[in-house]
Amino acid sequence: MKKLCKHPIQLSMKKQWLILAVSCLTVLFVHAQTKPTPKETVPPPAPKEEKMTSPSRTLNPDSFVETTREVTIKGQRVPYKATAGTIPVWDEEGKVLAGLFYTFYERTDVKDRSSRPLVISFNGGPGSASVWMHIAYTGPRILQIDDEGYPVMPYGIKDNPYSILDVADIVHIDPVNTGFSRIVAKDVPPAKFFGVNADIKYLAEWLNTFVSRYNRWASPKYLIGESYGTTRVSGLALELQNAQWMYLNGVVLVSPTDLGLARDGAVDQALRLPFFAATAWYHKVLPPDLQKKDLTEMLPEVEEFTINELLPAMARGGFFEESKKKAIAAKYARYSGLSEEVILQANLDITVQFFWKELLRDKGFTVGRLDSRYLGLDRQNIGLAPDYSAELTSWLHSFTPPINIYLREELKYKTDLKYNMFGPVNPWDRTGDKTGENLRQAMAQNPYLHVLVQSGYYDGACDYFNAKYNLWQMDPSGKLKGRMSWKGYRSGHMMYLRKEDLESSNEHLREFIKQSLPKPGQAAKY
Repeated sequence: MKKLCKHPIQLSMKKQWLILAVSCLTVLFVHAQTKPTPKETVPPPAPKEEKMTSPSRTLNPDSFVETTREVTIKGQRVPYKATAGTIPVWDEEGKVLAGLFYTFYERTDVKDRSSRPLVISFNGGPGSASVWMHIAYTGPRILQIDDEGYPVMPYGIKDNPYSILDVADIVHIDPVNTGFSRIVAKDVPPAKFFGVNADIKYLAEWLNTFVSRYNRWASPKYLIGESYGTTRVSGLALELQNAQWMYLNGVVLVSPTDLGLARDGAVDQALRLPFFAATAWYHKVLPPDLQKKDLTEMLPEVEEFTINELLPAMARGGFFEESKKKAIAAKYARYSGLSEEVILQANLDITVQFFWKELLRDKGFTVGRLDSRYLGLDRQNIGLAPDYSAELTSWLHSFTPPINIYLREELKYKTDLKYNMFGPVNPWDRTGDKTGENLRQAMAQNPYLHVLVQSGYYDGACDYFNAKYNLWQMDPSGKLKGRMSWKGYRSGHMMYLRKEDLESSNEHLREFIKQSLPKPGQAAKY
């Protein structure tokens, strides 16, 4: 039987057809896989926020991250959104010069934001971050400290049951080189940011951007500043009106500076005494008849002596009769807790630095500058000034760990940048400071604008009596005093660190906001 065999040519042609068929199927399959679908042709939506997943020491000047929480304020549940981020500072040509870090709290169960007050918060320094009022005063979360304001461990954050977030949204802002804010342009001169008027100018522009981004032009607006922040917001009140056409409802001055209002010589020297008296009363070194009085019962007597007797005596200098000078020194000693001998040796001119050193020298302590309730220990009892600021070291101890924990862990702002509690802003140009007069002018132009001053009796840097003097000099005509108010607290520069004053000072803010809101249909006119 013959074996059947296929022809070699036939086999070759079949192989070729098979290869061709496989190739065609492969091409079709690949084409089907790579052909775009209608869904893929639509570009993805722009991200709403930056997911802060890649920490860096390089600042992104335009980014943010959002978180949501709730807090109970005065027994009421308040849900809110917290935005931590940066918004650029541009020059006139649109070049990004810097990125300002901010933390913005918005109550989320509000339907109409057009009537929702917006509180814009600054601290001072001038190189200080917003940390102080942010996590110790008005914000929904505050640091864990004892009831008088001293550090406790473990460091951390807790809810603020007195926050004003129930009645107003709040933004805390870090000026250039403070907090996480940084200059990003290499060729920008420091004078662009670091000076009384430069600071006011760029921050007003930045606030225009912020208000526009968050659609808050219709909202009643309030500025609150602490310490040098009072210089800042006083100047901003007029700058916002005159350069941004943004009109305010209120300005709050917490522990105000002199606001550029002159008080050199005898005035400066005399106005210190009421602070001395308050501190001496607190440390129980006044005569028994004064000591048994309450603080606010005793101080008016000291204030009257300061204005009516001490100031005229100091104005006369060395031409004041010796017998009368000794009589004044005796009263000065009675109210200050210092010896008559020391006061005469100083020709009635006791500096605050010397007072902090001298008051408790016999007990081996110094008293704090910003809060004279705090005690310090110097290397030697001799000297004219304390070795260090007892209160500031305590506050840096209290605040630095919590703000870093809070921003990075709770608000999810991931960065390797150092949070500058105090940043490099020197030299600071202080020339042309007319911020007190600027605030007066803003009030004159804007019938809606009200001012509240908050002072601690034990603040020796921005003392309470000089804060009153500011108001007197801002309004020499008396035409504005109906829109000005002053509140005092039994604590120091950051009066809100004391639990009792935290509650009362926030309540005063809440009342101020409500009282300064115009009635429906009430026009801004005289």
